[in-house]
Amino acid sequence: MKTIEVIISGKVQRVGFRACARHIATNLGVAGEVENLTDGRVRILATGDGVILEKFVSMLYGCPRAIIRDIEVYHYIDTPFTDFSIKKANYG
Repeated sequence: MKTIEVIISGKVQRVGFRACARHIATNLGVAGEVENLTDGRVRILATGDGVILEKFVSMLYGCPRAIIRDIEVYHYIDTPFTDFSIKKANYG
């Protein structure tokens, strides 16, 4: 198991992207969290098997109504999650 941080830019807020990401993660058995960032991007922390995480990231492009410009994937400190949750935005 490993944890990655995924930063997605484009038209990914106010289009149901976080719910789509949670749906994909749940179906693949990926745990973690997704949240909107104040700069219009979305951040995902995801924990799972490496091959499954690669599939998860590639499936994000299939989220309807979202227009993904770029996906950046970074290694992240291993973080145990029990499920996949949507974090509410806290702008301040």
